[in-house]
Amino acid sequence: MMRHQYSYLRWIDSPSPRYGLHFAGEKDQWDFWSQEQLAELARRTAGALAAQGIGRGDVVVMAHGTGPEFVGSLFGTMLAGAACSLVAPPLPFQAADEYRAQAGRLVDVARPAAVIADDESLVHLKEVAAVLGSPPPVRPAELIATGAGHHEPPGSGPAEARDPVLLQFTSGSTQAGRGVRVSAAALDANVRAIMRWVRWSPGEPAAGWLPVHHDMGLVGCLITSLAAGCDGWLMQPDQFIRKPIRYLRCLSEVGARMTAMPGFGLAYLMNRISPRQLAGLDFSALDAVIVGAERIRPQLLEAFHEFLAPFGFRREALRPAYGLAEATVCVTGVPLGEEWTSEVLPAGDSDIEVTGCGRPVDGVEVRVVDEDGQPVPDRTLGEIVVTGTSLADGYVTGDAAKEPGPTSGTSLADGVLRTGDAGFLSGGQLFVLGRLGDGLKIRGKMVFAESIEAALQERGVPERRAAALLGIRGDIPVAAVVLENPREGWARAVAEVLEAHAAGAELLVIAAPRGAMPVTSSGKPRRRVMWQALTEGRLPGEITTIRASRHEAAAPRIAGERALWARFRRTSRRPQARPLTGNESGKWSGHSPRTHRSGNGPAICPGPCSPLLAARGPSRTGGGTAPSAACHVPGPWSRNSRSSTAAPPWRSLSTARYSSMPSTSSAAAGTTTYCGGHSAER
Repeated sequence: MMRHQYSYLRWIDSPSPRYGLHFAGEKDQWDFWSQEQLAELARRTAGALAAQGIGRGDVVVMAHGTGPEFVGSLFGTMLAGAACSLVAPPLPFQAADEYRAQAGRLVDVARPAAVIADDESLVHLKEVAAVLGSPPPVRPAELIATGAGHHEPPGSGPAEARDPVLLQFTSGSTQAGRGVRVSAAALDANVRAIMRWVRWSPGEPAAGWLPVHHDMGLVGCLITSLAAGCDGWLMQPDQFIRKPIRYLRCLSEVGARMTAMPGFGLAYLMNRISPRQLAGLDFSALDAVIVGAERIRPQLLEAFHEFLAPFGFRREALRPAYGLAEATVCVTGVPLGEEWTSEVLPAGDSDIEVTGCGRPVDGVEVRVVDEDGQPVPDRTLGEIVVTGTSLADGYVTGDAAKEPGPTSGTSLADGVLRTGDAGFLSGGQLFVLGRLGDGLKIRGKMVFAESIEAALQERGVPERRAAALLGIRGDIPVAAVVLENPREGWARAVAEVLEAHAAGAELLVIAAPRGAMPVTSSGKPRRRVMWQALTEGRLPGEITTIRASRHEAAAPRIAGERALWARFRRTSRRPQARPLTGNESGKWSGHSPRTHRSGNGPAICPGPCSPLLAARGPSRTGGGTAPSAACHVPGPWSRNSRSSTAAPPWRSLSTARYSSMPSTSSAAAGTTTYCGGHSAER
């Protein structure tokens, strides 16, 4: 048999009977599949696909949870020379129509020659196939049965370095996820770079629970662990959510050296597990806990170290990293032999600490540039730009998948990836703040949604229960926080944080019901989708304008902002506005000028008498929650205020670059994954 030229397929040439993957069963058992068994599944799958004429230039869609059948289908597709495109199985309790719309869009973009599905996904994808005319889904065993007698074809695998092997979708934090074409050469380069970064050796144990439809779980964990010859222990994400102690016991019992997760995974472990449950466990073997997929708070890393330190866990085992689908997955990471560090954000932003995400991995170059594309000095904020051998070839084009629009700040062309992420370099290490489109310049200083959310977490508001929205209405900067199913005291924390971070902007707090906060497939808040819904009156919840009298007292002395504050004072002297009706774009729906009802649910009084803001001081009416005349003060958000009637249509901060000039908001319509109050990432 011809030896495969790519690192991620070479384990199939000489598969180990001793090492392989251990899949978590429904109870506490683990089902072991050796590399020999998995390689046989892959070869038979490749033969079945080849028998149907599926190979180079084709796409095979897979909707399957973590398991041996998924591994066989994944590598069998690549052996056949086709590209794999992964669709997440349905979430527990997810509405069927919602899942079918989400999966249907991805299938429509992929235009597959075959669809492979597990039992949970099969019935939904049959409906999708009936609507789109795509191939009907089959189970992995059914596919192999159709190719009985066929095996891995001669000369299998991608014939050319530029042949696509993955069509992976971005998670869609700024718009609907886009299909990214990852070539054989790019996947090979990134897998090699990850192995060198964490110094993986054959036989070393690794464990994880990340979803295999996401690039971090697929490439960073599954594919790389097999390429390195590791002994892998894999849980389904829902198994981790239901019983997180099982994951930690696995790390201890097998002496795992490597694992990976987003920051919210660390927080979830600390919230769900008590020190008593950790008695007798030993985490001293861990030296690479890769943390990525979102901005990482240094306080979270310190807390996690303190949580597990009594059980042998070392601070230097935490390895923050940065990556994105357009770079296959990994761009930077803290190398072995170095400890993670943090630095204070340059140019203010209330002295928020930012965690270093390490240095570029092999074959990758990172620059930080200004709005003209010119490199900036160390510790200067700009846009992160990536080049190198791991970059994808581009986005899927065609009627079903449009090129990046104005709602996405990421572009990939001519071997240059402009990430749309803000950050800075310091001593060769990358520090990442968040999406440029999720930032707003207020009084000459950039403020980022992630900074506001991080500050709220420090004040006790749980991660994934608050999302900061930043934008511009006319010439007025706006900072809003959506609280999902808020608890007592959260609104006060929001008021304090917004006044500290976004003084000079109009400040809003939105109390939303459980399940109202849309998230991406990797659990990150879809801020632009919420902003668009907010501006169109479709965001469920109660909207309150935070009283911030200190802002007026500290109004800047520049002419433009003087005019803004003069306008605010003029409109504030007007009598109570008449009730609002209808859901008009650019106007709130509600019954009072500074209390607004958006979507379903009653409006609330926004002033000091508001139950949400009661902690800010007693009501001017002498206590209680009854509205007073002082509470009904029209502001720039009132439909009847001069600023509202004179303002241009709603506008969101330009996502192209971090300019203070606004541009028209055009958040792309797309299917949103909702996760009620709890997230299972870009």
